[in-house]
Amino acid sequence: MKAIRYAAYGPPDTVIELREVDPPAVGDDDVLVRVRAAAVNPGDWHYVRGLPYVMRAVSGLRRPRFGGLGMDLAGQVEATGRNVTRLKIGDEVFGHCQGAFAEYVAVPQDKALLTKPAGTTYEQAAAVPSAALTAYEALATRGEVKPGQKVLVIGAAGGVGTFAVQIAKALGAEVTGVCSGGKAELVASLGADEIIDYTRQDFAHHTGRYDLILDNVGDRPLSDCLRVLTRTGTYIPNSGSGGGAFLGPSGRILRVLAAKPFVRQRLVNFVTAEDRDALATVRGLVEAGEVVPVVSRTYRLDEVPQAIAHVEQGHATGKVVVTL
Repeated sequence: MKAIRYAAYGPPDTVIELREVDPPAVGDDDVLVRVRAAAVNPGDWHYVRGLPYVMRAVSGLRRPRFGGLGMDLAGQVEATGRNVTRLKIGDEVFGHCQGAFAEYVAVPQDKALLTKPAGTTYEQAAAVPSAALTAYEALATRGEVKPGQKVLVIGAAGGVGTFAVQIAKALGAEVTGVCSGGKAELVASLGADEIIDYTRQDFAHHTGRYDLILDNVGDRPLSDCLRVLTRTGTYIPNSGSGGGAFLGPSGRILRVLAAKPFVRQRLVNFVTAEDRDALATVRGLVEAGEVVPVVSRTYRLDEVPQAIAHVEQGHATGKVVVTL
């Protein structure tokens, strides 16, 4: 079968290869999935580059421990191990899997792998897991957004941002999205009540005050964000600039942790976990039409280096998906 592999850290177009490899072995508790689509996430380019260096403690100090890429997929069950009861051959599924940029993957049945949302394409379903779960955990679980609250989504046109706008609306919030003017129409179509075009207006000097800010960009000082929070508001960073090659986005997380004792507002850091129940909740929102995955570009399996490079540039609209 064909699969994406990389054996060294570096630029995507240099280290990523499309190889012919053996199909994965299917254990007693595994589900064999024929991958039809797999989403590209920022984590993919971080793994390829081996940056920030601190992450190499997990991915491999000198070279990658695991040569596969891709973590979100949609496809069809081709075979099941003898202990598998949740899924059956022929089921159309979506969820998390390491090494999703491949024709076939074996996924343990206890992972967050579910039948895909009714009425969605494979590309739409593959766009959901990591980005939508991040938005859902930030807003519903950590942020505890309530009906009538005001939510500011910075980076509203990105992968997490497009889901966050819709999930916040589904929770009953009044949503303001920060994006470029060229993406304002899209963000408004997702339900945003107000748009701030960052090329023309600085959100930090906006007259509004927000109960929660989800920051998917992280290129502004924390003080700017706190200025537009209510006194009891919540700030949740989902990304961050600075930190250099060693810490990368982790640097912002550390700065937020350091600031916690000195501010009255809630500062919430989190790492999205593979949560099957939360994924089922998000699937329900998609099936109900309250959340629509935004897929801006698709690439073939042999174009994964270009797809990852596009996401690495940081200006992708919605989700970028690889089709097989």
